[in-house]
Amino acid sequence: MSSSSHDTPMLDELERGPWPSFVTGLKRLADDNPMMADLLGQLETSYETKTGYWKGGTVGVFGYGGGIIPRFTELKDAAGKPRFPEAAEFHTLRVQPPAGMHYTSDLLRKLCDVWTENGGSGLIAFHGQSGDIMFQGIRSENVQAAFNGLNEMGFDLGGAGPALRTSMSCVGAARCEMSCFDEARALRTVINNNLDDMHRPSLPYKFKFKFSGCPNDCVNAIQRSDMATIGTWRDNIRVNEDEVQAYYKAHGMKDLYNDVVGRCPTRAISVVEAGQVEPEPHVSVARLGDGNALCIDNKNCVRCMHCLNVIPGGLRPGVDKGVTILVGGKGVLKIGATMGTVIIPFMKLETDEDFEKLNELARNVLDFFAENALDHERTGEMIERIGLANFLEAMDIPVDPNMINQPRSNPYFRSDDWDEQVAKWVDYTQQKAA
Repeated sequence: MSSSSHDTPMLDELERGPWPSFVTGLKRLADDNPMMADLLGQLETSYETKTGYWKGGTVGVFGYGGGIIPRFTELKDAAGKPRFPEAAEFHTLRVQPPAGMHYTSDLLRKLCDVWTENGGSGLIAFHGQSGDIMFQGIRSENVQAAFNGLNEMGFDLGGAGPALRTSMSCVGAARCEMSCFDEARALRTVINNNLDDMHRPSLPYKFKFKFSGCPNDCVNAIQRSDMATIGTWRDNIRVNEDEVQAYYKAHGMKDLYNDVVGRCPTRAISVVEAGQVEPEPHVSVARLGDGNALCIDNKNCVRCMHCLNVIPGGLRPGVDKGVTILVGGKGVLKIGATMGTVIIPFMKLETDEDFEKLNELARNVLDFFAENALDHERTGEMIERIGLANFLEAMDIPVDPNMINQPRSNPYFRSDDWDEQVAKWVDYTQQKAA
């Protein structure tokens, strides 16, 4: 028996087993909130019938065209009245989080107070795929009051609909030794300069920016954002021999081979006798203390981060840091899931001019998407349709070998029109000579 006023035998099953269940949290809220009790009733019905009963509509706050996700129940009784009236409206406020997801415990308490004191259900999700704080469950008449309370705390609505979406950045430079640029500043520079496209939706479909401080990509930017800014470096991996030796003493040669050398995707790491190491500018060397040395051929390093993650502190990013820019990542839709394609292999991101250059590129990509994409088409799908070369030409970006996803797999090419092409060339050269 559920703690709510409705029997929920199917939801109860989700609480069995060793793992925590979201149902437990919903039931806890339902003890004091009739809206959550009716939500459990509707959810139980959906499990029974294998049918969803939410529809959209139009709900908003003054001055904003997006940021609220309307949800109205379609589950009615014979008289046309909602079967679960307390949850007949269950709208969501998408709210922009601080860059890097930094909160104090006091701030979190105040967010919860504003939500519950203004008619909210008490259900909050930290965070959505675009980084939003998701305040889930509120009636239409309470939406404005809840937003006013959040806005007075300094928070703003995020994006919803065919609009620029709320951005995400990793915790990055605030706490992580792998960070290669100021992720929070990059996020605020790009988002603050393009807020109109978030609050007043006018795009063919949604558009997401994400910022990861290193190729570990902790915010999943390469797979899930239309323009991803990923920290990287272009000099040698830095080596702290003491830390490398400490790892070696603790784990031994077997683990070093199995977990570091053998897992390098380009075989750029090797163990050689220390006496045979020849100093080369592109090789990072860490002597292991037993006559051997760990060598990293940085020319063949693809910045996968694996060795740096296994030996943190012993191996670190280089000092010539910057970012790689990719476009076109997204989840499944028309052409299936895609990862971002490199359009800027490396650019510095340190000075005011560098950040303005990033914002200018972001604005150009956003404008081109707005003018050339079809309805319900993401950036990657647009590029797939028009061709990467045309996109790069429009962005005034020169083609670079680092943009190539993979070598051509078919070594053959058509030659049946060679004679015709040669004849055209001969005619052209003769006319030019004349």
